[in-house]
Formats: sequence, C-alpha cells, structure tokens
Amino acid sequence: MDHPLAVLINARIAAAQDEGEFDDLPGAGKPLPRIEDPEGAVFNRLLRDAGAVPEFVALARELTHLRAELRETGDRSRRRDILREMSMMEVRIDIARKTHQK
Repeated sequence: MDHPLAVLINARIAAAQDEGEFDDLPGAGKPLPRIEDPEGAVFNRLLRDAGAVPEFVALARELTHLRAELRETGDRSRRRDILREMSMMEVRIDIARKTHQK
C-alpha cells in the first residue's frame, strides 16, 4: 500500500499531465544528461536548492555569531564561556573542513 502522500503526489502529476502542463518544457523529448552518480547528484542538488551548506560553513557562521556576542557582552563569566565555545568551535571547524576535503 502506498503512502497517502505518494498517492496525492501521483494524482497531481497525472492531472497536470492530462492538462498538458508538461508539454512545453525545455528539453522535452530529449534524453536526460548522463550523470555518473545519479543518487549523489540528486541528493546534492536537493541540499543545494534547500540552502544547505557544508558543516564547516555552518560552524563558521556560528563562530561569527559568537564573536559578535563576545564584543557585546560585558559579563566576565559569560565572556569566558564564549571564549571556551569559540575555541571548541574552531576545532570543530578544522575537523569538518578536513572531513569535507576527503
């Protein structure tokens, strides 16, 4: 038994086909471009389209926020905590960058 969402999606696709909404698409009737790793390419495209970034980029953004918070806070204990977080974040960024390069 199909998932109810899959049934809904297939029904909408069939309705769009019946209405001719796919008739004038660019590349219609032509073969799809050859992709060496179709699963990986689709996955990477979905991630990119959703605004996903490599882990080290996301961590670097967090580090930027921590630096801004450090500049704005005057509380000595909070500053010490932020510095500790920044130190750990830099290590995590380095590890994520090395992992991404593999």
